[in-house]
Amino acid sequence: MPQTIALVDDDRNILASVSMALEAEGFKVRTFSDGAEALRGLTAQPADLLVLDIKMPRLDGMELLQKLRKGSAVPAIFLTSKDDEVDEVLGLRMGADDYIRKPFSQRLLVERIRALLRRGELARDMADGHLAEVIVRGELVLDPGRHSCTWKGKPVELTVTEFLILKSLTLRPGHVKNRDQMIDAAYGENIYVDDRTIDSHIKRLRRKFREVDAAFDQIETLYGVGYRYRDGS
Repeated sequence: MPQTIALVDDDRNILASVSMALEAEGFKVRTFSDGAEALRGLTAQPADLLVLDIKMPRLDGMELLQKLRKGSAVPAIFLTSKDDEVDEVLGLRMGADDYIRKPFSQRLLVERIRALLRRGELARDMADGHLAEVIVRGELVLDPGRHSCTWKGKPVELTVTEFLILKSLTLRPGHVKNRDQMIDAAYGENIYVDDRTIDSHIKRLRRKFREVDAAFDQIETLYGVGYRYRDGS
């Protein structure tokens, strides 16, 4: 069965050209020209991955994702305005797995989509009992098979990208991971992602843990080097 991509953008030229490119790659594509229409359609019939424009009338991309994420962990890629760092940061804070700036290469979008879907397939394989190994680091429990994370027994809801970044840090606590290593762990090799994307994901990870425990400080920054999960946790 072909995987279904939901494309939400109020620019009908983008809807037409991108849907043709994705269909040529073997995907099934559902298009929506505004967020409210997409919310109705995707609530009734979910997709495997979302590609969302941020700035849309009636219901913007971030509001749409926030509503959909209440009942689904579907991966999402935001399309942002060129050089608009505010959009990028807000998008990642709202739970997007990735973002691409307009104007964008359709080939780049296809590569990012495939990378995200591969990660989802790996997570499903783990859930079926393959490669599943629970990671316990003190009060932290990461269960890849169930895509679950708890801190001091309380659940912490993570996106696929956040989960993979945290897993890469906790596999070797005390060891520093630079941004390139974390990009490879979360996005796969040969996928270009701006360093700021990792920084934004780390900020969101910390915020989610501090909502559960205000004293959480296990993820350390080594300025100019990278990040590490504090040993002895």
